[in-house]
Amino acid sequence: MNYDTFIDQVSQRTATSSERAVELTRAVLETFAERLTGGENLDLAAQLPQPLQLVLKPSPSTEQADRFGAAEFVARVALRAGVDEPAARDASRAVFTTLREAITGGEFDDVATQLPRDYRGLVEQAMAPGATLRRG
Repeated sequence: MNYDTFIDQVSQRTATSSERAVELTRAVLETFAERLTGGENLDLAAQLPQPLQLVLKPSPSTEQADRFGAAEFVARVALRAGVDEPAARDASRAVFTTLREAITGGEFDDVATQLPRDYRGLVEQAMAPGATLRRG
């Protein structure tokens, strides 16, 4: 999936402009990069378009996964994106669903297994059959 398609999918899923979808995607992926180990960030980034790879690139501060729960994840996304927590939760679901379409199933499973059970509400939609956005 190319960058424009990724952003377009997030834009449609969040019912926002492309510009806002870029901000939301960046906020979710930056937060996700903090939650994953550096090696998993690299594996995930390798399957994404270049602009998104840069967001996930591990740094010394993200080499070790920061162990925080889903509520903290949503709070960090909200702060980064300048939105309230319900909007951050919706954006996270939209980005995870789009991420699931953009990478291999095996890589998504690898990523999902690093997340504790309380993340289920954020990633479950992405794992559900028929989660893909249908274009008519």
